[in-house]
Amino acid sequence: MPRPALFLDRDGVINEEVEYLSDPARVSLIPGAAAAIAQFNGAGIPVVVVTNQSGLARGLFTPSDLAAVTARLASLLAADGAHLDASYHCPHHPAGLVPELAVVCACRKPGTKLLLDAARDLDLDLPRSALVGDKPSDLGAARAASMLAVLVRTGYGHTVDPSTADAAFDSLAAATPSLLARLAP
Repeated sequence: MPRPALFLDRDGVINEEVEYLSDPARVSLIPGAAAAIAQFNGAGIPVVVVTNQSGLARGLFTPSDLAAVTARLASLLAADGAHLDASYHCPHHPAGLVPELAVVCACRKPGTKLLLDAARDLDLDLPRSALVGDKPSDLGAARAASMLAVLVRTGYGHTVDPSTADAAFDSLAAATPSLLARLAP
């Protein structure tokens, strides 16, 4: 039976915003993010990252750089007793320099392909799920998939009109009590 999940953008939601993050040494968790994720883990709610990574299409970093950043993020979360159930990324951008990645695609948020792939792979119920992000593209993807669209004011979130979201919070940690109440079985 499909279950609800917590979908998270990565940069600016879990880790501090670093433009085109490619160096694992620059991964730094936003205060309270790991503890928040651990609470969802403890409640049996899948936590899934969905992230646009146009730096791949732009030739600013490689797939192995992205893998190293993802591994560092997992290590930092694990040190605080948290884990991600899955991570999905879009490598595309229409103005990219890497020809095979310089395309218009369905996975780049606000597209929904990453969400649909995760729902299929993990047996998730998107309309009963929430997506937390710091950009309009995150909120657009959530709405297009009939999910709760939650804005956090970390990362770029302080520049986004909160009325464009279903709910707005100062951080993932601040959003956790409300989201747990909505998503917990």
